[in-house]
Amino acid sequence: MNTAEVLIKSLESEGVKYIFGIPGEETLELMEAIRKSSIKFITVRHEQGAAFMADVYGRLTGKAGVCLSTLGPGATNLVTGVADANSDGAPLIAITGQVGTERMHLTSHQYLDLVNLFAPITKRSKQVVRPDTVNEIVRIAFKYAEMEKPGACLIDLPCNIAAMEVNGEVAQTPLKHHRENTVYASTDAILTAGGVFATAKRPVILVGHSAVRNHAFEALTEFVSSLKIPVVCTMMAKGAVPYDNCYFMGCIGLPQRDYPNVIMEQADLVIAVGYDVVEYAPAKWNPKGDKTIIHIDETPNHINKFYQPEEEVIGDISASLDSLCEVCKNTWEPDWALCIREMMVAEHSRYDRDDSFPPKPQKVLHDIRQVMGEEDILISDVGAHKMWIARQYNCLHPNTCIISNGFATMGIAVPGAMAAKLLYPKKKVLAVTGDGGFMMNSQELETAYREHIPFVTLIFTDGSYGLIKWKQEERYGDCYSVDFTNPDFVKYAESMHLKGYRVERTEDLISTLQDAFSQEVPSIIECPVDYSANMDLTKHLKNLNM
Repeated sequence: MNTAEVLIKSLESEGVKYIFGIPGEETLELMEAIRKSSIKFITVRHEQGAAFMADVYGRLTGKAGVCLSTLGPGATNLVTGVADANSDGAPLIAITGQVGTERMHLTSHQYLDLVNLFAPITKRSKQVVRPDTVNEIVRIAFKYAEMEKPGACLIDLPCNIAAMEVNGEVAQTPLKHHRENTVYASTDAILTAGGVFATAKRPVILVGHSAVRNHAFEALTEFVSSLKIPVVCTMMAKGAVPYDNCYFMGCIGLPQRDYPNVIMEQADLVIAVGYDVVEYAPAKWNPKGDKTIIHIDETPNHINKFYQPEEEVIGDISASLDSLCEVCKNTWEPDWALCIREMMVAEHSRYDRDDSFPPKPQKVLHDIRQVMGEEDILISDVGAHKMWIARQYNCLHPNTCIISNGFATMGIAVPGAMAAKLLYPKKKVLAVTGDGGFMMNSQELETAYREHIPFVTLIFTDGSYGLIKWKQEERYGDCYSVDFTNPDFVKYAESMHLKGYRVERTEDLISTLQDAFSQEVPSIIECPVDYSANMDLTKHLKNLNM
């Protein structure tokens, strides 16, 4: 067996079913090994699309998604998607081809030091320099990619090493997997946290993405309901507590002072459950650094002067919450928070029956929610629509609304939706994107068509980079260099053998979505959106007197 064959055999041992990527001259040995394996190679149209597919695959499964590129420009095209996975806590393995080791000391065609290039955006970045180490390097990559906090790892394979024979059964055999032991928080930590809770008058839970990826949502909902604690989620933790739970106070993350921000302002104790500072900066909810904080997670907190916990409860999140339920007592309803929730729910539903055209983003999301089932998956791109999705798209279950809010990368929705539909072919999968983000990776719809992966893409069209326009209008009262023109998206869809729609009446959106989901090919829906709602929201939230 050569090095490439042992690498692919090791991937099979890790349970890899798909590799997303583009073949190259320096990956010929790898491609031949994949061809002979049980792994399906999905040829994409841009390496960034491959990285985003692996990113969302990893986020939804907890198992590393795998992407592959050739050397040089192919590898640099992976960078944004790899960085997104690493920042968002999604396990990902990037495999890159490389020049032969005999050329690395010279100025050489397409050569870049990829190990050093990827080092800041990965947990481990390794080059295979000896054939008999490849099985170890693969196991190291998967171990670090999938352990807390998950992230990205790079395996760089020079083309001459790929073709070399691997001698000996030990070097040819994939390494064993060892089941990780569950770590539980200490009794002292539980009791100390319980003591801190006992002194609080207005405790609030801030839940982050780690609670989702560590499957703590059932324990969390029980903790919230039993102790009657208001709970706010980050964008990446939507659905960790069902939106119809009476103690759920919404999703925090808008730049403006929204209802969840008011809840956080009035808290005297913040119980951070699975919260990562990369999701929403603590300076935004603890600007004076005076909040008492309990940190509950699988790993210790990040160092930040605005996030200094009184107590850390480190271990299995569900077990920690169950233990805290036993030592913490509360029978009082948080009437102060329930009043704010009542106002929030009323305001969120203001446009549910508004048929003005173009529709407001609130109305579009209300209608989407009517079509999508509880377990169906919405993948959000990044832009003004992301803010509205975070605020208005209600979730009953985790991993039903995927938002990149660590690295927050435009262009993720279309390739991400393809990965989601590949994983869950029986669920409706909807990519919601602005017209700016859509054009960054829309080419992957051809990949979806070729691979028979039918999902729906809904484009909020306004002919601009809407989120930046919103910020410019807030700060300067005007906007600059954010507008552009669009292709005819219906014809664009048809040119790739897809189904294209254009919403021309607000009351047609639901039926259009339903028809799109019935198609056997990917569909694109162009929907003009009235983004005057952005500044209307800014003005409304400025007048929140709470």
